Amino acid sequence: MIDLKLFLAYILFINLLAFAIVGYDKYLAKALKWRISENTLLFLSLIFGALGTYIGMYKFRHKTKKVKFTLGIPLILIVNIILIYFLFKYNIVEIS
Repeated sequence: MIDLKLFLAYILFINLLAFAIVGYDKYLAKALKWRISENTLLFLSLIFGALGTYIGMYKFRHKTKKVKFTLGIPLILIVNIILIYFLFKYNIVEIS
């Protein structure tokens, strides 16, 4: 069982991290510096950070022309939501 407060703290942390990394990658792109890999951005989305990535994409206008991101991140977000639903349904995340 996972404690609800711990789970919510994780969700908040990973989404803030994903949002910040998208913004940082945009900064690196503008500065013509070494970039954060797309795989890193996608991985953060897969581990429940898709909402932060999605918001960051449009806030910073970054990766919005790449089909991998414009279709992939919303699909990963849907998968994140479905997984969270099942974590609660099967009491893996315990509401106490």
